[in-house]
Amino acid sequence: MRDSKIVDFLAELADKVPAPGGGASAALHAAQAAALLGMVARYSTGEKYAGHAETVVSVIAETDTLRARTLRLAEEDVAAFTAVTHAYRLPKGEERSAAIARALAGAAGPPAKVIEAATRVIELCELLLPIANRNVITDVAAAAEAARAALTTARVNVEVNLGGIKDDHVRAELNIRVSGVDAAVAKADWVTAEVREEIRS
Repeated sequence: MRDSKIVDFLAELADKVPAPGGGASAALHAAQAAALLGMVARYSTGEKYAGHAETVVSVIAETDTLRARTLRLAEEDVAAFTAVTHAYRLPKGEERSAAIARALAGAAGPPAKVIEAATRVIELCELLLPIANRNVITDVAAAAEAARAALTTARVNVEVNLGGIKDDHVRAELNIRVSGVDAAVAKADWVTAEVREEIRS
């Protein structure tokens, strides 16, 4: 996926194939969010921003890591959902049911990790916004909104798998991991509201 042209990926996304789908899209939303915030941080370097250099350097490093991680999660999501479709093709019986449950648990993993990554991007938006180059603060809001889309899209891609997961421990863990989405979305909304207020004034 990382070597695909955007036009080819979108054609595949639009095609009548099981994957890529919403989970991969969520991961790519998060990757774009991280990339946007990394760009803002890179525009917030130099003498004028020397007092915040340590924070800016840290944001650059972390957003680069998050960008790479979420791109891998997009690829992992495609592989995990493909495993689900293969499990459903098995002959009916206990082995098929167990395979489906395992595959669904596996399919919930990548979007759950996307939630964690997107949440962190929003936290970094909050951190960078007060000290960022004011010429690119709309990109902080764009990063927050892309991370917001990642969060809500990833959440439904976790939730759709929960009903078929038989392991109570796994299901409880996944419920915990989606429980913070609303709070993270509220933070994203706050970042965007702050940016909009500033550019209106």
